[in-house]
Amino acid sequence: MSSPRYHNVDRGLRPRAKSMSPRKKSAKILHCPTCAMIVRIGDEDFPFCSDRCRKIDLGKWAMGVYKITSPILDPEVLEDLGGMGTNRGGGSDER
Repeated sequence: MSSPRYHNVDRGLRPRAKSMSPRKKSAKILHCPTCAMIVRIGDEDFPFCSDRCRKIDLGKWAMGVYKITSPILDPEVLEDLGGMGTNRGGGSDER
């Protein structure tokens, strides 16, 4: 008769399980970011529930409702942006 295999757990010995039963993955419920309806990963308009919600979200980006708030660390980009902020009135500063 073969002896069971043992491993240390909390300074004690216990027999190992012969086979681990696979855990069932819980189904993650995903919601449309615009209207919060439940959506499936395979849907045509994923992650949105419809084309309408997709366009509403695009409109929010276009209007500036969403903003990316990470700092700009690239010196070249900072120089380019520095020139844009000096003349906001649209007219020339020369008189």
